[in-house]
Amino acid sequence: MTSSSQFLDAKIQDQPVEQVVEEEEKTEEVTMDELISSMITLSSYVNHLYTQAHLIHFNLESPIFLAVHKFLRKAYREHIQQFDTIAELVRSMDYFLPMCDRGLSSAYKGFKHVKSYSARDMLVTYVKNLEDGGMMAKKVAQMADLKDAPDVQNKLADICGQMFHIAYMLKSTLRAQTGTQPSE
Repeated sequence: MTSSSQFLDAKIQDQPVEQVVEEEEKTEEVTMDELISSMITLSSYVNHLYTQAHLIHFNLESPIFLAVHKFLRKAYREHIQQFDTIAELVRSMDYFLPMCDRGLSSAYKGFKHVKSYSARDMLVTYVKNLEDGGMMAKKVAQMADLKDAPDVQNKLADICGQMFHIAYMLKSTLRAQTGTQPSE
């Protein structure tokens, strides 16, 4: 059906024209199962972030230990809240999460793990994971938009912003003090 015929059908049936236009813009189909599966994958990722941030919090040895230790405490607590938010959204849609850590961890297998006790290496890996997590949250939020779930979309957009904010703060700590812009 063309947009003009949809417009005429809407007029004939006394429906607001705006609804027809909005439906036309959302061309991709997303099933509820796909959205939930993506949210469970994101919850697994956030759980990995929590564990990584908490372990770096304890294992970091550096002249900036005290500041980063305190910062990471806030970060891993934020990851716990992010996980809880995603889990509550899944449950509010009458779906379940995995029953144990093994099931949850296996929902996302591509997580980048820290391979060195070097402070810089640990933090760079964590920052990369934060950025990847932010992009994942953004993609799942877009799926929620396609499924017309604004509550999910808004909460995931907040989580996306939180991840990028933590990444920015850590990158500012890691960046060499050259007095130039990062792109220069």
